[in-house]
Amino acid sequence: MGNRVVITGMGVITSLGSDLDTFWNALLAGRSGIRRIAGFDPTPFSTQIGGEVPDFDPQRYLERRDARRMDRFAQFAVAATTEALADARMELSGEDPEQVGAILGSGIGGIGTFCEQHETFLSRGPDRVSPFFIPMIIANMGAGQVAIRFGARGPNTTLVTACASSAHAVGEAFRVLQRGEAQVMLTGGSEAVLVPMAYAGFCAMKAMSTRNDAPERASRPFDLHRDGFVMSEGAAVLVLETLDHAQARGARIYAELVGYGMSCDAYHMVEPDPTGRGGAASMRRALADAGLRPDEVDYVNAHGTSTPKGDVAETLAIKEVFGEAARRLAVSSTKSMTGHLLGAAGALELAICALAVQRGEVPPTINLDEPDPECDLDYVAHRFRRMEVRSALSNAFGFGGHNATLVVRRHA
Repeated sequence: MGNRVVITGMGVITSLGSDLDTFWNALLAGRSGIRRIAGFDPTPFSTQIGGEVPDFDPQRYLERRDARRMDRFAQFAVAATTEALADARMELSGEDPEQVGAILGSGIGGIGTFCEQHETFLSRGPDRVSPFFIPMIIANMGAGQVAIRFGARGPNTTLVTACASSAHAVGEAFRVLQRGEAQVMLTGGSEAVLVPMAYAGFCAMKAMSTRNDAPERASRPFDLHRDGFVMSEGAAVLVLETLDHAQARGARIYAELVGYGMSCDAYHMVEPDPTGRGGAASMRRALADAGLRPDEVDYVNAHGTSTPKGDVAETLAIKEVFGEAARRLAVSSTKSMTGHLLGAAGALELAICALAVQRGEVPPTINLDEPDPECDLDYVAHRFRRMEVRSALSNAFGFGGHNATLVVRRHA
């Protein structure tokens, strides 16, 4: 089994707030962070809405020169890590830097910089392309910049598995700590994809909601009238520590990370296996890794993207894994409020699970006005629920059929 691993700090950068309490209170209030896009003119696009991070100022976290040399996704990664370390009350100057690592995920990386520099190339020629172009766009630079910023010289890598990226990143950081290769891991994901080119691509796929006249009601997981996901930007970073290390420094513990499973649908580039068997395999492996029976889990934070096929497949997967226990599970999709942060979604939703375990509160699925008959579980519709949460499970599924599941339980 190896070392036990706990979550001691969390930082979020989202459309619902960039500090943990503001974010959590917005979730419990059932508030949506989805608005008409303001960062560019969305008029030509079939989808004109998204979850933008409001009033983000990278100079709160970085010197101006350093911020200018990072794509927005890397700025988000540094910002969320700064918040997470403050939340953990951890000064890394007092840690052995070779025992502190960083594993982050990003599905797309620096697409904003790519588009800007492509315009420069076309309009001004190759000599005017920035020398920082390549190091700003590559997806590993989130983890790289975090390590540089905080002097983390331990294990470091990046996971790129579309919408499962940050869940895989957390899972691999969990394994590093279990194996004793570090004492502290900074892990999660970041994404900054609200740019015209990304919108053009997703609109061409007809993957996103076109409910432009009612942005706050567009993301509606498990609802009969859902019509696609809503894209968002942001980041989530968690501080993971070995239990011994956390206890030695008297750290506050949100939850214990106990299980990690992954699988592949091996079915289609962008569609889930309609039987849900890939997601079911991921959940079974995570529960086995955690040593938990299905009836010991109280809450599932669903991948729940608000797509017609995805929500049904995940419902089938949950019923297959949990059997009779599925009927008493609280299941919710917080993407109904946050939108879909793509590669950062898994880490954000694990943070939500850790808070649910610690605080005994489960956030709702909003906009679930007319449940799809094929989606027939308890999705905590409209209002949050106070309840005991002994253990919680978080799913993240990505294009390519990548599936990741993480399990946390109350620390005792």
